[in-house]
This record gives sequence, structure tokens and C-alpha cells, in this order.
Amino acid sequence: MRPSARIPGILAALVLATGGIVIAAPAATAAAPAGVQDCEQYVAQHGKKGTAGVGQACYEGSIGNQTSCAASLTAVGISANVASGACRAAH
Repeated sequence: MRPSARIPGILAALVLATGGIVIAAPAATAAAPAGVQDCEQYVAQHGKKGTAGVGQACYEGSIGNQTSCAASLTAVGISANVASGACRAAH
């Protein structure tokens, strides 16, 4: 095979390989919103109104940053016990 014929074949294989990664990527991130929703529901069940700060804190908890999650929730006026439970629910 000539070198000039190999290059398009290699490029086509790379395009197909990266296309499979792009298609599979959304499935990997689909679980994150459920954790955020669980956290926000936990906060709401304990009598606290959800704000933008709660959503961001819950997101931090869903990606595994429990310290930031709890600190952010207590900063918006949620007790430490509720914040801890909500962050556990997010993860």
C-alpha cells in the first residue's frame, strides 16, 4: 500500500474511534444530576429552601468533594447535621 493511501485510512480510523468516545461520554455523566437532586431534596425535607448556593454545594458533593459541599451548605444557613446528611445523599 502506498503511503499516500495509508494516511486517509489512518485518519478515518481515528475519526471513528473518537466518535465512539463522544457517544459514550454522555452516559457517564448521566448519574450526576440524580445525586444533586437527592441532596436538594434532603435539604428541602429538613425545612430549608433551595437556593443557587444549595445547588452548587450539592454538585460539589455529587463529584465527591464532601468538605466543600458541607462548608458551602453551612455558609448559606443550613445546620451542620443537615449539611452532612445532604452531602452524603449527593454522593
